[in-house]
Amino acid sequence: MKQFYSPQDITEPSLCVQGLGKLGLPGEYPFTRGVHPTMYRGKLWTMRQYSGFATAEETNRRCKFLLKRGQTGLSIAFDLPTQMGYDADHPMSRGEVGKTGVNISSLADMEILFDEIPLDKISVSMTINATCAILLAMYLVLAERQRSPDLIGAERQKVKPARTCPNDHSVGRAGVQSGGLADISGTVQNDILKEYIARGAYIFPPEPSLRLVVDIIEYCIKNLPKWNFISVSGYHIREAGSTAAQEIGFTLANGISYVKTCLERGLDINEIGKRVSFFFNAHNDFFEEIAKFRAARRLWAKIMKERFKATDPRAMMLRFHTQTAGCTLTAQQPDNNVTRVALQAMAGVLGGTQSLHSNSRDEALALPTEKSVQIALRTQQLIAYETAVSRIVDPLGGSYYLENLTDKLELEATNYINEIDKLGGATKAIETGFYQKEISMSAYEYQKEIENNQRIIIGVNKFTDKETHKINTLKVTSALQKKQITKITQYKKKRNNKLVIDSLNNLKITAQSKDNLMPAIIDAIKSNATLGEISQSLRDVFGEYKGAVIF
Repeated sequence: MKQFYSPQDITEPSLCVQGLGKLGLPGEYPFTRGVHPTMYRGKLWTMRQYSGFATAEETNRRCKFLLKRGQTGLSIAFDLPTQMGYDADHPMSRGEVGKTGVNISSLADMEILFDEIPLDKISVSMTINATCAILLAMYLVLAERQRSPDLIGAERQKVKPARTCPNDHSVGRAGVQSGGLADISGTVQNDILKEYIARGAYIFPPEPSLRLVVDIIEYCIKNLPKWNFISVSGYHIREAGSTAAQEIGFTLANGISYVKTCLERGLDINEIGKRVSFFFNAHNDFFEEIAKFRAARRLWAKIMKERFKATDPRAMMLRFHTQTAGCTLTAQQPDNNVTRVALQAMAGVLGGTQSLHSNSRDEALALPTEKSVQIALRTQQLIAYETAVSRIVDPLGGSYYLENLTDKLELEATNYINEIDKLGGATKAIETGFYQKEISMSAYEYQKEIENNQRIIIGVNKFTDKETHKINTLKVTSALQKKQITKITQYKKKRNNKLVIDSLNNLKITAQSKDNLMPAIIDAIKSNATLGEISQSLRDVFGEYKGAVIF
């Protein structure tokens, strides 16, 4: 890094008069300065705090608590059993129910989770991947029932047989009444590739997993015009230890893989591009993070236009959600995290995010308390209403340093994408361990810098205190876990098990064909099959994936 920057440091110096070039104007290709001409002058970013713990009842109360305090969208966190396809009463769920998010084992849980929350009036984001199709199916059945209350609790009387034509990708043969859900808006993460790279919450091998991803995308394109069917995540890649350039490069390489797979299915590039969204981390290096968001936007626009020949400008826009960096939160002096989060959130806003989650001060210790989540939400509200940053679009655009950094990150990310292309794409890069090795080395270097005092972390290796800073933390008790187990046990006893068995057999037949799986999954949900039962049916067909040992 230089001491200061000048016009000579910008690779395309004519930024002001005629030659805006790759900098461009806000709302215009290549969208370096933002995806909308007016950005926050027209509408603020969505304040979407990531919430979920214990049971559906507890999380429903938390969601309502945040909505009453000015949150403008919901984001649901699920526990590990839900993510891995196990019901609360499964032996593999023991000790994990409700610990890292809300447990959803059945449609009844989903009904409680969104009780008195109108799904046609508020957008909901669900951070779910391996079991994404099941959770989305539950959500759609619930949204349909909210409009027709007499359907709640009703059992399906008939399950339609699966088609077996190997080339038939029909999605209109069963499921919800799609015309009635045209105004339902929200997002599912549905990004399975990063699970193999950085997070580990996968169930099936890559090929059937990608099929499920594209089944969801195809179903949403044909039935849910306002639903964002994938949120390609760089967040978890960064949390695992990547650099900013790797976060861009690896995330967009995954995005390229998804787009290619959708095109192979015969989907239209403009329809795909308009609803692909992204999810990025806001880390500690303030200017680097702002530049990262701008570089990612510009690079994705080029990829969609030049590589995939998209013609609709909306299909070239990189729209993204930002979450402040959980990996930067410290258990030492936890109140310092309030300041860290504020700076990271500001970087997200100055970088042009469409929605934002700000972490809570106690999340290095536990899931956050109500007091902590309110402070985190108020942090966003202070940025939005008191700092005046929302009055100007891309206020740092044209800064010599920022433009140099944007160019540098774009180039580094492009080099990573080219390297992944040479390996044969994202799936091949996963199989060879390329992503994992690169991230591990970056994480190692970062940690070494902290331990050698080359990177300062306040309260950890500088300005430390001998005294312990105690704060009240949220505790998920074993009583809540027992309550959830009792509930799912009773749910299974009260239903018509013949309908459940028929729907699960139908699902297995569909999985063995090339039909879209979403209608069969929706039918299984309507027959009161559970998340664990549906997941096991797919395990029986697809098998389970065991990750390779890279080192």
